[in-house]
Amino acid sequence: METESETKRRFATQLPANLISNIALFLVHVGVGILLVPFFISTLGVAAYGLIPLTSAITGYIALVVQSLNTTVSRFLTIDLQKNDFSAANKTFNTAFFGLAGIIALLIPVVLIGAYFIPVIFNIPSGQEVNASILFLCAVAAFFIRSLNGTLTVQLFAYNRLDLSNLVNITNYLVQVGLIVFLFLWKGPSLIFVGIGYVGGALVASVIASILAKRVCPHLFLSLHCFDRSRVRNLGEMGGWMFIDQVGTLFLLQMDLVLVNMIFGSTAAGEYAIVLTLGTQMRSIADVLAGVLSPMILTFYAKEHINAMIQVSKSAVKLMGLAVALPIGLICGFAPQLLTVWVGEQYIFLAPLLVIMTFHLVVNLAIYPLFSIIIAYNRMNVHGSVTVFMGICNLVLAVILSLYSGLGYYGIALAGVIILTLRNAVFTPWFAAKILGKNSGVFIKEIIPAIVAGIALGLVSFGLGVFFSLNSLITLTIVCGILSIIYILFIWKVGLSAKERNLFGSYLPEKIRILVF
Repeated sequence: METESETKRRFATQLPANLISNIALFLVHVGVGILLVPFFISTLGVAAYGLIPLTSAITGYIALVVQSLNTTVSRFLTIDLQKNDFSAANKTFNTAFFGLAGIIALLIPVVLIGAYFIPVIFNIPSGQEVNASILFLCAVAAFFIRSLNGTLTVQLFAYNRLDLSNLVNITNYLVQVGLIVFLFLWKGPSLIFVGIGYVGGALVASVIASILAKRVCPHLFLSLHCFDRSRVRNLGEMGGWMFIDQVGTLFLLQMDLVLVNMIFGSTAAGEYAIVLTLGTQMRSIADVLAGVLSPMILTFYAKEHINAMIQVSKSAVKLMGLAVALPIGLICGFAPQLLTVWVGEQYIFLAPLLVIMTFHLVVNLAIYPLFSIIIAYNRMNVHGSVTVFMGICNLVLAVILSLYSGLGYYGIALAGVIILTLRNAVFTPWFAAKILGKNSGVFIKEIIPAIVAGIALGLVSFGLGVFFSLNSLITLTIVCGILSIIYILFIWKVGLSAKERNLFGSYLPEKIRILVF
C-alpha cells in the first residue's frame, strides 16, 4: 500500500496544475456571473432577469436525485480506483451510469409537466410566459446532459485531475456565454436564447469531458453486462441519504428566491437576485477550493491515513475561512460602492441586504472541507436528517419573518442566515469531529480567525469608503487590490502558524516551495 509520504508527494506533483486551473475557473465563473447581471438587466429588464436565477433554483429541485447519485459514485469509485480494483470500479461505473439514465428517463414527464405549470405557479412578467417555460426546459436538459456525462467522467475526480475537470467547466461557461451574447446581438434579447446557451455549453463540454476521461483512465468502459444489482443497494442507500441531504440543502439555500417571487412578485425577485448572485459566486469559490481537497481526503481514507486526513481537514477549514474572508470583507465593506459600479446607483438601497446575505458566509463556507469527511465515512444518514429538519425550520421562519415582522424580503434573508449558520457553525463541525473520535471543538476553533479577519477587513473597507470617493471601477479596483496584497501578506506571516505554513508547503513541488519559503 502507498505510504502517507508517497500520497502527499503525488498530490504535490498535481497541485500546481489544479491550483492554476482552479484560479482560472474562479475568474471565469465570477467574471461571467458578475458581468452578465448588468447585461441581462439592461437587455431584458430586472423583472425578466429575475427568472434566470429563479430557473436555476427550480432546476435544483430536479437535480436532487442526479447530484445525490453522482456524489455517491465519486466516493465509491475513488476508493475502487485508488485500490487499483478495476473490476469493482467498472461495476460501480456501469451501475451508476445505467441507473442514472433510468432515473433521467423517469424524470422527463415530471419536467414537462413542471414546465407547463411554471407560469401558473410563479409571478412571470406579462408576455414572458412561454419563454419562461422554454428556458426551464433548456436549463433542465443542459443539466441532464452534464450529469449523465459527469458519471462518465468521475474518474477525473478520482485521479485528482481537477485541472482537466476545470477545463471542461471553463469550456461550458465560455460556450454558454458566447452563444447567449451572440444570439442577443444577432436576434435580440430573449430568455429562449439563454436556454439555448445552456444546452450548447453542456453539449460541447460533455464531448470534451468524455475524451479527456478516456485518456486519464482507459480501464473504464460502458457495458450493460457490468451492471451489478448488488451494488445498487450500496449506491442506493448512500444516494438516498445524499438525496435527503440535498432536499434540506435546497430548503436552506435555494428556497429564498422562490419565496420572494411568490410573495413579493417578479420585480422584488429581480432585486433580490442581484444580491444573491454575489453569494452564489462566493459559494463557487468555496466549491472550487474544497474540490482540491476532496480527492485528497477520500484517498487518505481509502489508504487508511487517518491522522493525515485529520491534519489536512483542520488546516483546510482555517485556510478556507481565511481565503473567503478576503472577498467577503471587501464586498461587505464596499457594498454601496460595489453596487454603484456594478449595476448602477439606483440599486444602492440593496447594500444592507448585500451585507446580511454575504458576511455569514465567512463561517458557512469555511466548513466545506468537512463534508468530504462525512461522505468518506458514509455517515450521510445523520447529516441528511439534520439538514432536512433545518431546511424545514428555514422555510417556516422565512415565511414568519417576511409576512409578520414587516421585514419584507429581508426576513427571508435573515431566516436563511440564522438556520444555515446553526447547521454549519454548530452541527457540522461537531459531527465531523465525532466521526473521527475527536474533541467537539477541534474544527470550530479553526473558524475563529476567519471571523476576526472578515470583520477587520470589512471595517477597514467601510472606513475607506466613507472618507474617500470610490465610486469608479478603476479606483475601487486599485484600493481592493492594495488591501488584498496587505491582507495576504499579513495572514501568511501572522494568521498562519509555522506548522501550518510547513504543512501547506509539504504539498507544493520543491521549486515552488523554495520560492514561497
